[in-house]
Amino acid sequence: MPKLDKKISQAKAKLLVDYPYFGTLASQLELAVNENIEAFKCDGKKLEYNDDYLDALELSEIEFILANGAMHQALAHESRKNNRSGWLWQMATDMAINDMLVENGMELPYGAQYRVRFKGMYAEEIYAELKSDMIREEDNLEYEADDSDDVQNNPEQKQNDKQEQTKEELESEILQEQLAAEQAISLLAGEFKKGEAPKTIERFFELDYLGKIDWREELKVAIDRFHKDDYVLIPPNKKFLYLGIYLPSCVSNRFKLVIAVDSSGSVDEKLLNEFLSEINFLMSTVGNYQIDLLVCDDKIHSHHTFYSGDSLECKLQGSGATDFRPVFEFIDKELEDTKLLLYFTDLQGKFPHAEPVYDVKWISPKEESVPFGEIIVLN
Repeated sequence: MPKLDKKISQAKAKLLVDYPYFGTLASQLELAVNENIEAFKCDGKKLEYNDDYLDALELSEIEFILANGAMHQALAHESRKNNRSGWLWQMATDMAINDMLVENGMELPYGAQYRVRFKGMYAEEIYAELKSDMIREEDNLEYEADDSDDVQNNPEQKQNDKQEQTKEELESEILQEQLAAEQAISLLAGEFKKGEAPKTIERFFELDYLGKIDWREELKVAIDRFHKDDYVLIPPNKKFLYLGIYLPSCVSNRFKLVIAVDSSGSVDEKLLNEFLSEINFLMSTVGNYQIDLLVCDDKIHSHHTFYSGDSLECKLQGSGATDFRPVFEFIDKELEDTKLLLYFTDLQGKFPHAEPVYDVKWISPKEESVPFGEIIVLN
């Protein structure tokens, strides 16, 4: 059906625009017509559909089905199934996927597996609920299946099919699923960094590390707000002068940054060395800078100024109590043009009562409450 093929292509293109993560995964999805099913199904390897069913759907509903298939492919069914009943595990995963797609605002088509009862649940939780439903009250028996095919298939035929699949073929199949899952997770890492990951997708993947923001990337974003080249009208940009258009030209200025290091007794030597290591990294990545480095516990112990190309050499004196106020007082008196302060500390100290006019980023190994500024957790 050429008309349906065009419709599927349109849905794929629309999915890429509306939901880039699902669209990227769906672009690699294998599709196949299956007239023996009423709607659609995906076993993690390919998406099968009834062409009459798909032809009757809106583009938004086909988007949903493509996203469903993409997620099944990304979830490494065989690897995650363990000793679970295959068809029941697929049903549980299907319901979890569809619930997540609904939560992301996608249009649920008729025939899709969905239960409000399972809203917000992990596939493993849904499986346990479905398994409980399968238990027969009269004899406490449970129907179990060994693969994800339709439960009405002939059990003997299932066993024969399973024996025909060699160990090498099964291992190859699992490897392909794992590669697809790794690709999906890698892609998802980028979506998390951009803040564009699909809602509640963490119920499917091991995402402990993806939820954490790379502190260096976050710090770079903070610095980039201030480290921008200025623009002047004289001399003008020569690019469009021949058209009689006068635009500002770019002039590179030195970036001024204030960094404070907490050298109090609550900051051990290991953390101090980590602070210095990260400052050294910062100096190697920022060009044309002037960095005023202040070392302070409850008083200022040293003030060093570093310029582009300088090496980080300073003695960290301190080990007393923690008081942040001397740093802010020093900046007010000596560094009036400050726009950004980075304060490396464990946040266990006395804060100023008044919020400064410049931006403050507290670089700390843990999350704490601060009266002003923004915390960047040093992972």
